Amino acid sequence: MYFVVKVTAGQERIIANILQNKNTKEDSGIYSIMVVEGMRGYIIVEAEEEAKLKAFITKDRNIRGILPKPLSDDDINKFIEATGKAMNIEKGDIVEFTTGPFKGYKAKVLKTDEIKDDITVELMDVVVSIPVTTKRSSAKIVQKAEKA
Repeated sequence: MYFVVKVTAGQERIIANILQNKNTKEDSGIYSIMVVEGMRGYIIVEAEEEAKLKAFITKDRNIRGILPKPLSDDDINKFIEATGKAMNIEKGDIVEFTTGPFKGYKAKVLKTDEIKDDITVELMDVVVSIPVTTKRSSAKIVQKAEKA
C-alpha cells in the first residue's frame, strides 16, 4: 500500500534519504520511498501496512504524520508517468515550460544533468538568449532532436 507522509516543507529529499538509510539497517516493512516534484511537504512511502509505517517514522522530528487515506495504484501510476515524460529530455530537444516564470516559452536544451535532474536551456523567441537552468519536470518535449 502507498501512504502519503507529511514532512517539513523543503526537506523532502533529506527525509527520504534518512528514512532509506534507516530502512536498510532494520526490517521495517517499507518497500519504497518516493519524492514527487511539486508535492511540497509530502513524500510517498510504500509499506506493508499503516501500523508498521507509523512505528517506523514516529521518532523523526521532521515528520508531521500520515494522511488517513492510502493512495491507489492509479494515483501512483500517474506520478510515475509524469516523471517518466520529464526524464526523456535530451540535448538538442525543443521543450516548452509548463510551470514557473517561463510558462509557455519554448527553449532549446543545451545540457542535461541526470544527478540534479536539471536541464540548461536557451530560450527561443527572445531578444537576448541567456542560458537558464531549471528542473526537468517544469518542461515538456515539443520536438525531439534530430539524430545525425
